[in-house]
Amino acid sequence: MDQLKKANEYVKQNRIPKEELPVFHVTPPCGWMNDPNGFSVYQGKTHLFYQFHPYSTVWGPMHWGHYETEDFVKWTELPAALAPDQAYDEAGCFSGSGIETEKGHLLVYTGVMEKEEDGQKYTYQNQCIALGDGKAYNKLAQNPVVTGDMLPKGFSREHFRDPKIWKEDDGYYMVVGNKTDQGKPQVVLFHSENAIEWEYVSVLAEDKNGNLGTMWECPDFFELDGEYILLASPQDLCAGSEFHNGNNAVYYTGSYDRGRHVFDYSHVYSLDDGLDFYASQTMLSADGRRILIGWMQTWDANIRPADQKWACMMTIPRELRLDNGRILQSPVRELEKYYSNSVHYDQCTIKGTCQKEGIRGRVLDMTVELLEGDYTSFDICFAQNEKHFTKFTYDRAGKTIEIDRTYCGMIRDVLAQRKVPVKVSGDVVKIRMILDKYSAEIFINDGAQVMSTTFYTPLDADQISFVCDGSVAVNIDKYDISIGEMA
Repeated sequence: MDQLKKANEYVKQNRIPKEELPVFHVTPPCGWMNDPNGFSVYQGKTHLFYQFHPYSTVWGPMHWGHYETEDFVKWTELPAALAPDQAYDEAGCFSGSGIETEKGHLLVYTGVMEKEEDGQKYTYQNQCIALGDGKAYNKLAQNPVVTGDMLPKGFSREHFRDPKIWKEDDGYYMVVGNKTDQGKPQVVLFHSENAIEWEYVSVLAEDKNGNLGTMWECPDFFELDGEYILLASPQDLCAGSEFHNGNNAVYYTGSYDRGRHVFDYSHVYSLDDGLDFYASQTMLSADGRRILIGWMQTWDANIRPADQKWACMMTIPRELRLDNGRILQSPVRELEKYYSNSVHYDQCTIKGTCQKEGIRGRVLDMTVELLEGDYTSFDICFAQNEKHFTKFTYDRAGKTIEIDRTYCGMIRDVLAQRKVPVKVSGDVVKIRMILDKYSAEIFINDGAQVMSTTFYTPLDADQISFVCDGSVAVNIDKYDISIGEMA
């Protein structure tokens, strides 16, 4: 049996019951999921692929899983699209992207191969293409279409991955993550007239000061509201005022010199200040919105229950816009189509610890607007019962926000708290929280700052409490989210 057929047969036999999975976040049907791949429109539908190891709940030989959607909220599972079954990708079909072309739905991905040379094992990463019809995909005979031999001398062939493709008037462009043999991270640029035959163009961007990690994974380059943006996920960062230790997801703002094909960035910001966010990718929707999705997990923080038969999930897709040089993120507006059981409180007073009638649940969209008050700290505790809770804190006096999952029920000795400065001027006045069974995405002041985290608290912990060390008037809008049967 070939590798792709084997994988899809395994999924059929081992698919996780829907009730055990999140309601509207993309998860694997079984096994392991990481980076979003191939996020693109084809024949009027949005397709999302992902790094997939169907056979266990830990990372393994990478396949491409596949979903499609018409509204970014309700997803239909499709058969896995790629498996590591060729000499050039036998060690894995790593991350990549997709685009609609005259030839069909074109996927570009990193094929990983390993070779024994002089008694040592060497890893080579090259870029490969598969073409399909939205359901089934065939790898090109010309693969790999972009190899490390096309890079300048001194550029790593082992760390050369995660191609992102787009089309301009003069053909197709592709950015790929890379680093030099001296360990400097960079993003390299390629061009093609037909999306099949490629040539090296330039180093689009590089680490200028040697303090932005060791490898920029999952690059993505696009224009947003008239400005150029580069996304990347740097590995091995040390904590600073903007970033946390380890793997980060960031965006760079600056100017693009089209003649030289060089992006001169002036600022670097975190995309998400929570505990679980990495490897984001964007697409342009049919109506012109720039939509982002990320992997809601981090490599060093495994808190999943040992008996859980699936691993990891994606964030909700987010609409991006630019305001004063900073990205604002909002859950896709289509989520509102699935609202039910609305509860509203206008100018109610929060003092001490309290719960509000009708405000509870694990699958919901809730906005808390802070009005006038005399207080220094405001908490929202959720996924709560007498034993468990996860907590979001706004420290008004210290100008910080914090997520804390210490008491969510995890039994791993991993990071449970993250506190960061408030990155907006003035007070935090609006807290929007998207819950889906095992995750929270918290959008501050209309998406000026986001914190995402996972937790695997038993589902009967569905209470929500508000805690204020003084007194504050709030408006609360809460909607349950009812998707119906996911296909």
